[in-house]
Amino acid sequence: MTDQIRVLIVDDIPETRDHLTKLLSFETDVDVIGAAASGTEAIDLAGRLSPDVVLMDINMPDMDGIAATEQLASAAPGASVVMMSVQGEADYLRRSMLAGAREFLVKPFSSDELTASIRQVYTREREKLSRMAPMVTPRGPDQNGAGDGEREPGLVVAVYSPKGGVGRTTIAVNMAVAAAVDGGKKVVLMDGSLQFGDVGVLLNLNPKNKSIADLAPELENGEADSIETFVINHSSGIRVLLAPPSPEMAELVSPAGVKRAIEALSMSHELVIVDCSSSFNDTTLAILDSADLILTILSLEITSIKNMRLFLEVAEQLGYGSDKVRLVLNRADSTLGIRVADVEHSIGRKIDHTIVSDGRSVVYALNRGVPFYLSNKDAQVSQDILRLATAIVGDAQVKPAEDGRKAANRKSLFAWR
Repeated sequence: MTDQIRVLIVDDIPETRDHLTKLLSFETDVDVIGAAASGTEAIDLAGRLSPDVVLMDINMPDMDGIAATEQLASAAPGASVVMMSVQGEADYLRRSMLAGAREFLVKPFSSDELTASIRQVYTREREKLSRMAPMVTPRGPDQNGAGDGEREPGLVVAVYSPKGGVGRTTIAVNMAVAAAVDGGKKVVLMDGSLQFGDVGVLLNLNPKNKSIADLAPELENGEADSIETFVINHSSGIRVLLAPPSPEMAELVSPAGVKRAIEALSMSHELVIVDCSSSFNDTTLAILDSADLILTILSLEITSIKNMRLFLEVAEQLGYGSDKVRLVLNRADSTLGIRVADVEHSIGRKIDHTIVSDGRSVVYALNRGVPFYLSNKDAQVSQDILRLATAIVGDAQVKPAEDGRKAANRKSLFAWR
């Protein structure tokens, strides 16, 4: 017999409470253990009944669902909250998640949506607890090869371009696969383009139920204990932390939260690759700061070259040394009237890595949701990706020192904000 999911229903409208109770009565794995008409009553009942899941209405007269959710963290720490609201605005979603809610349902919702949400949050909480249990087990002095029981953090590589459309995400995805398949590394790929991330599309993964947005409450509290619950195993051997499924949910994740996620991933993986947004915002800056290496992608286009020159000027002001910033020229063999030597002269430094153009292999793989490194490994573009991955993995022991000028320079750089 499967475990019964103990559910507490909280809504100030009697008809709604009755309707939800009837809907859930048809589910053999769900047990409605109580119903409350207010936030205050919900806190009292949750403390006595210890529900697994609380269905919480957001709008109630005495204490709204957000305030009640915050108090449930201490009254019933084992309960996961599914917030219900007739309003689906991003602000309601953000406030609910920051209060600790694990799911958000917009009324009216179907019976399938309701039961799926209940089962998802219940499963996530069980997985979180099972993962946390081994974490408190004392480790011997020789585990992980470190005398204090701690392993060295993995190499963090940010893949960035100051201009979109140059193949940044494609390179990040295929480089991650190459490092895992032929580099033998434990690799995690994080989609740092929180509003319009494409990593899930290129890997044919659905971000609806598992993304960094689900971690927002923990990250805002300075924790990332359950991050492994939301990392997806891909068939290629890499692991993936996806961007939120909708642009408005990006607001749930702060730059500080992104940093905490990267730190947590680096402690359990040898290589962390973060695909950044082309927008130079606070989140992107947080990723670049956290990175040990920054791969900046450009192409043989005048706008790409101009933007790269500007970015390198900014990187110098931020204290990023040439050992931290590497230049990768994509579609390097394109005949567009601009030579590699012209690019190097314009930006004032040498290109570190080049990747050939192969539109046929790349587009075909992209449309299938399969990395071209897997579908056409013998192609020249795949071999260039492998060389890039090999060069990066070879730098795993290189940890560029933090430049003391960075903080002061950033203050002046963004003084207009």
